[in-house]
Amino acid sequence: MTRQHLIIDADDTLWENNIFFEQAFDEFVAFLDHSDLTPPQVRDVLDAIEAVNAKIHGYGSKNFGRNLVQTYEKLAQRPIGDDDLAIVVSFAERILDHPIILRPGVGETIAYLNRSHELTLFTKGHPDEQRMKIDRSGLGRFFHHAEIVKEKDVAAYLNLGAAKAFHAPHTWMIGNSPKSDINPALAAGYNAVFLPHPRTWILEHEELSRPEAPARLIILDHFGELRQHF
Repeated sequence: MTRQHLIIDADDTLWENNIFFEQAFDEFVAFLDHSDLTPPQVRDVLDAIEAVNAKIHGYGSKNFGRNLVQTYEKLAQRPIGDDDLAIVVSFAERILDHPIILRPGVGETIAYLNRSHELTLFTKGHPDEQRMKIDRSGLGRFFHHAEIVKEKDVAAYLNLGAAKAFHAPHTWMIGNSPKSDINPALAAGYNAVFLPHPRTWILEHEELSRPEAPARLIILDHFGELRQHF
């Protein structure tokens, strides 16, 4: 098999991530205890705040804490004290206390892919937080490169490919997010493997693009299925 450049997403592709943010949100909703708004309505307010702040501050648990504070300040029906805000921030801070839970099939499949292909871990978020997760996952040794960027857009993929001298026909992006993994990689001229996750963050949802020839798109149900294609 021809050696391929495999660019692999981290959060919710290699390990669980968004489920811990959802747990923090549930704690936040219980603490807010709004008399009129349902949890989905509170979520809509948070989503709107996150959509704006992500462009300014980026991602990660620290920025999520900031977003929760702004949501609380907007929706709280009681006087807001410093102790209240500290509790709100704590919901986000505890996200980092959760153990790294690898997605099914990841450990053995990454080891298998490493033997024949060049692997690049490509993730966005707070650099220190993402590096910590890479270290705790134990997967770092299987990757030839690890890149952490503020946003995974078309320019980021083109810059990565230029820096690493990737050959587009032999380059694949593997991830769970249409917005950050699949569509920008296809637009950059690479191939892509979409691994849907049932709990992908709503702001990462997007209609899948139709790849321009000769780029290819593969949709798989399970990370371990990569062994059948690479």
